[in-house]
Amino acid sequence: MDGSSLKSAQLLEQMRLHLATDAGKELTKKVGLVYQLNIAPKKLGVDEEIFVVDLKKGEVTKGPYQRKPDATFSFTDNDFLAIATGKTNPQIAFIRGAIKIKGSISAAQKFTPDIFPKPAKL
Repeated sequence: MDGSSLKSAQLLEQMRLHLATDAGKELTKKVGLVYQLNIAPKKLGVDEEIFVVDLKKGEVTKGPYQRKPDATFSFTDNDFLAIATGKTNPQIAFIRGAIKIKGSISAAQKFTPDIFPKPAKL
């Protein structure tokens, strides 16, 4: 994702490429939800960059979703990476306050490390 200073942007770019593969297309059929990610460099809600992971269309874009996403997450760059790479359990992160969630909780529960491609190297 161009012009981003976030480490998460690299992972989201890998996700974008992954969604074009057969495995990615399978994922869109299985999940079929739209997530908006508000990722802050250091502190929640400050200087956030917004990304949309659209698992209906199979794309990742920068900027807010034009309609209502199934779930919106807010987290810091490091917390997002820890969750997406499986180093941190999403439920534990939520309990700790490292993630803020708006929207459908059942949709949010499908947002797991399994939906991300295994990173070659970040």
